[in-house]
Amino acid sequence: MAKLVNTRHTHNWAVRLFLAGVVSAALMGCSGGSESVADNATFKEAPVEQLYNAALGELRKRNWEPAAKSFDEVERQHPYSVWARRAILMSAYSYYEAGKYNQAILAADRFIQLHPGNKDAPYAYYLKAVSLYEQIVDVGRDQKKTEQATAALTDLIRRFPQTEYARDARLKYDLTRDH
Repeated sequence: MAKLVNTRHTHNWAVRLFLAGVVSAALMGCSGGSESVADNATFKEAPVEQLYNAALGELRKRNWEPAAKSFDEVERQHPYSVWARRAILMSAYSYYEAGKYNQAILAADRFIQLHPGNKDAPYAYYLKAVSLYEQIVDVGRDQKKTEQATAALTDLIRRFPQTEYARDARLKYDLTRDH
């Protein structure tokens, strides 16, 4: 009988130790790094007009990257507002001006995916194409960016042939063919 009690006691101890390990691992997984805590501490929900106007203020001062991040915040906090659609496009433009071409392409692609029939879709295609175009380097290097830019310019010209963006795209297309 004494042996049965010891086995049961050992079994309970092992179960408790296992459960304590599982709980502590779960708590450690939820804690995150100090970076996420800092991000949560600085988050402030704000009215969409206030966020958008703050982003425009950064844009007017030519603070391109802060403007882009502020426009991203408009979309993040108010994704279904009429301001969000415009904020995505303004974010793409701001990233383009900051020389952050990959972020500009991502924002332009997001606009194209979410609003393909919008009147500003040609501009989103244009921002994507010129962001790729700006990344073309000399002909001695990998031509992947040239091929991507050529494809994006061709797509813009094909989809929106009568726009001012298509006219500029044709000029840039000719230049990519020369590379």
